[in-house]
Amino acid sequence: MIISTQTDRFAARFGDHDAIKLLAQVGFDALDYSMFSVNKNDKNNPVIKDDYREYAQSLRKTADENNIVFNQSHAPFPSYKQNIPRKDNKGNDEYNENIVYYIVRAMEITSILGGKITIVHPITLEGCGYQAQKEFNINFYRNLLPYCKKFNVKIALENMWGWDDINKKVTPAACSTVSEFTDYLDSLDKDWFCACLDTGHAEMQGTGGFSAAEFINALGHDRLKALHVHDNDKIGDLHTLPFTEKLKWDDIITALKNINYSGDFTFEADNFIAKFPTELSLSASRLMLDVGRYFTAIL
Repeated sequence: MIISTQTDRFAARFGDHDAIKLLAQVGFDALDYSMFSVNKNDKNNPVIKDDYREYAQSLRKTADENNIVFNQSHAPFPSYKQNIPRKDNKGNDEYNENIVYYIVRAMEITSILGGKITIVHPITLEGCGYQAQKEFNINFYRNLLPYCKKFNVKIALENMWGWDDINKKVTPAACSTVSEFTDYLDSLDKDWFCACLDTGHAEMQGTGGFSAAEFINALGHDRLKALHVHDNDKIGDLHTLPFTEKLKWDDIITALKNINYSGDFTFEADNFIAKFPTELSLSASRLMLDVGRYFTAIL
């Protein structure tokens, strides 16, 4: 089974090209290319570059030269910003006009890199009923279907979490329950849309009361094709290394075995690396890889 990790923390510390070289040196099989921010001041994200194709080709060349591949990517998020009167909506209309354009670019970049899946967050609408929110999301994803076919890249939906600013607590969000996640996926073309289970999001108190293992068993072999593996205290979205917090990893691995999971084992645990000085980045990543090898040997 392929073991991969996101590029986010290493790219921030070393730049994209050196991040590829260093993570290959650590020993990872593959990379989940992080394209999170579309802030125009963030020059590190290729989706806002005029020469994004050439830049992606240069990353692919660096990866090829270092015997590592890109297995998947993470598109910019949020996928939509809702206009809510009681909140500051400055820039939301412009953002919403541009974000789909950037997500499509992320899919094209994924294709150039050789990746097969792009994670695209579902959209949570405040004050909106279930059916209306589902319809909004299904239309959003179906509009991306032609680009899936054009670039031969699948889109993976991810289970999400929300935040109550007033009460300062986690709340349910799009696909944060087993029934909603499976409902969305079953409403989309199975050839081009799949699930990326975020283990940490699943376990946060307030999202729906389901464990990561319950999500895995419900999603099953045919829906679940990607993972974002990380640990937390079941309260905050900590994105840290398994075994350092409270998730039940024996249950998670057993569930993956139960469904005969055939996707890759991808870490999204960079906050673990962030706690270490830059000089210890490789050492911290080697421990992460060792944890991945421990899991995949069982699987």
